[in-house]
Amino acid sequence: MPALSSTDVLLSLRFTGAKAVERTSAPNVSAEQIESLTRRLAAGDETAFSELHTRYFDRLYHFLLVVSQGREDEAQEALQQTFLRLVRYARVFKSEETFWCWLKAVARSVARDAGRKQQRYWRLLNKFAVWRGHADANPLPDPDERLRAELDESLSELTPEDRLLIVNKYLEGLSIKELSLQTGLTEKALESRLLRLRRRLRETLLKKLNSP
Repeated sequence: MPALSSTDVLLSLRFTGAKAVERTSAPNVSAEQIESLTRRLAAGDETAFSELHTRYFDRLYHFLLVVSQGREDEAQEALQQTFLRLVRYARVFKSEETFWCWLKAVARSVARDAGRKQQRYWRLLNKFAVWRGHADANPLPDPDERLRAELDESLSELTPEDRLLIVNKYLEGLSIKELSLQTGLTEKALESRLLRLRRRLRETLLKKLNSP
């Protein structure tokens, strides 16, 4: 029996697609069935994952739509990550109710993590919120699409080491102390390097935003 990998999960989700559904009733799964399915999943059985995916896709997607307040892109991304975690943290359940409660908890955790990361991304955008050469004193209520695209491009132009430093500090939320342990640099050296990188990103963004 081939082991189920994260790639298998991503491929199965990639071609399924997500859509709003009205049918959200609990799947007709007996205690014996859920125990068998989760036991097989924990053993790496791909067919067990496929069956759970089919049975819970609509219900879980609807749940995540509620959690994300109707934002379909966020719900779809969280759905994919939830099924990945289902495989990664597979365990045996002896009742459908217990399994569904656990799956909802996993989905909430995924959505919460995504929300935190998005908020950090917005804060990073606000640090470089410049338009036509004028710094905006007020935080952006929502990331400007062009600003987001230009920031992504500017980040891609950094060296891998500098890009990782920016991402870890401002998107992943690592502290200077954690970065120091990770990189081997002193905290003072890191602060100086981050200051230079912020200035460089701001100047690069300004040039891009002022270009036709």
